[in-house]
Order: sequence, then C-alpha cells, then structure tokens
Amino acid sequence: MRTPEAEPPERARDASSVPRNGEADSRPPIPQRRHPLDGFRYAVEGIVAVVRTQRHMRFHFFSVALVLLMGLLFRLDKREMLVLLFTISLVLIAEMFNSAIEATVDLVTEEYHPKAKFAKDIAAGAVLVATLNAVVVAWVLFMGDLRLEQIRLRMERAEPTLAVAVTIGVILIFVIVSLVKVLATQGKVRLFRGGAVSGHAALGFFFAMAIIVVSGDLLASVLALLLAALIAQSRVDADIHSWREVMLGSLLGVGLGALIFWLTPR
Repeated sequence: MRTPEAEPPERARDASSVPRNGEADSRPPIPQRRHPLDGFRYAVEGIVAVVRTQRHMRFHFFSVALVLLMGLLFRLDKREMLVLLFTISLVLIAEMFNSAIEATVDLVTEEYHPKAKFAKDIAAGAVLVATLNAVVVAWVLFMGDLRLEQIRLRMERAEPTLAVAVTIGVILIFVIVSLVKVLATQGKVRLFRGGAVSGHAALGFFFAMAIIVVSGDLLASVLALLLAALIAQSRVDADIHSWREVMLGSLLGVGLGALIFWLTPR
C-alpha cells in the first residue's frame, strides 16, 4: 500500500496556522509600527480634504487671506494682528468641527431624524457665532474710532512706496475675485475665465487709477481709462463675461484703487 508523501515543512506550518472547524484565531494581532510624523500627516490630509469638499471652508480660507492682507496694508501692530489671527483661527476650527459632525451624522443615518438635525443645527450655530465674533473684531480693528484716519497717519510715517501699494492692490483683487467666484459658482471653479466678477476689468481699472495718481496728467488719465474700458469690452465681446460682471469688476478696481492710493502717501 502506498503511503502519502510527507508535506514540506513550510506547507505544514501554513496549514497548521489556519483555524480548524470555524475556530477563531486567538493569537493577538501583531502591532504595526507607526511613524512619529503620521499624526501630522493625517492632520494635513484632513485640512486638505475639508478644503476640497466643503465650499464654506474654501470661503473661509479666502477670507483669511483677504483679512490678513488688509491687516498688512493697514499697518496693524503686533497685538492687533495676534487678535486678528486668534479670531480667524476660531472660525476655521468651528467650521472644521462642523464638517466633522455632519460627516459623522451622515455616517450613522442617511434618513431624516430630529436628533440628527439637532446636531447639525448646533454645529452650524457654532460656526455662525464664531463668524459674527470675527466680523465684530474686524470692524473694531479696521473701522472703529476713526480707524481709517489713524491707519492713514501710520502709513504716512511708514512711507510705503507706490510699488508696494500696487502689489498689495493686485493681490487683494486676486483674492477678492477668487472669493466671489467660489461663493457664486456651483461645482468646479475657474479662476481665470468667466465667473461672477471680471478680474481682467478689475485689474485694468486698478492700473488706470495707478496711472492717474502717478502721472497727474489729464491726457494720460483719459487714455488709461479708455484702455481699461477696452479691456472690459473685450471680455464681453469674447462671451467670457456679461456686462454686469464687467461692471462689478470695474467698480472693484476703481474702489480698491481709490482706497489704497488715498492711504498711500505721495
């Protein structure tokens, strides 16, 4: 009678490691080593995920950039900038907790439930409270007690150059136009084509305001405004923007230019 061949040792060990008769493996799982920077990496991934998926979070991040640029433009001191940063951080933290609570509630149930609505409403209320607090703080820092006049006097002592003022204006226009497009556009946002406000028109009229301030010449001022108007018309003729979007961009460029060059000493 032929005897069965002996199994290789490796195969025998593999077979013996498989639980028999449905018995669960009682051996504890082998712990995996974690890199010390894994926690930091997961945190960064969470921030990136919430910015990509949450429209309101994108709005808050653009608002942060805009407010910080205004703080630098208005020459806020260190204490005022710290208050501003702390207030902004509260808004961002509240929005991230709101997103986390909404995702957790949706994971538990996708059907309407009064307690689910209660949890989401409270989280949204926390964001609203933090936002209103930020608005009040920003108003006191930028506008309270004749603040604009104090800022103007402070900038005159600092003597910023016209090139710095133009650079800050261009950055502010980019941030404001991007913010408006994020809020007004559903789905994918195209920052450099179309949208609720014409960035090209805003830049054109902002540069026209700069030429008017620098030259002080009537003919140069008229020519600069005509060139800005041609830029705005070209955006309409190319069916990229409507007249309303071009007008909003033009008003943004003129208004922001008037404010910046009024604050900048000459």
